Amino acid sequence: MTKIAMASDHAAYELKEIIKPYLQEKGYEVVDFGTHSPESSDYADFGHPAAFAVEKGECAFGVGMCGSGQGMQITLNKHQGIRAALCWLPELAALARQHNDANFLVLPARFISADEAKKIVDTYLESTFEGGRHQRRVAKIPVPVEGEIL
Repeated sequence: MTKIAMASDHAAYELKEIIKPYLQEKGYEVVDFGTHSPESSDYADFGHPAAFAVEKGECAFGVGMCGSGQGMQITLNKHQGIRAALCWLPELAALARQHNDANFLVLPARFISADEAKKIVDTYLESTFEGGRHQRRVAKIPVPVEGEIL
């Protein structure tokens, strides 16, 4: 069973609590890193542990969310092994997987409906990395050592 890491702050708590059982009904095992209530919280407190789980291979993918998605995406992308993509349309989710091999989907909870979020999640999970010319580009994402020629 494929494991998916989930993380949100208070602004996205309600959406997380909708998407989590939606994924479970589809046969995914969800590892919920929080938040676990609508009380004010900081996205980084939940994003970092979820990112570590994906980096270590404990979870295949991640779904993160906060109010705008910006804070969660910035936090996740601090990790060398994470390629987090902020998506508010299914087409962006498809391209994030196909062209960028994104291993973390980020949703802007205050700007999309639960139905839109489900479509975005479905598209993300149904899409696959195309490799080819995109592999060369993805290989250049980690921060190079100064003077290193990519």
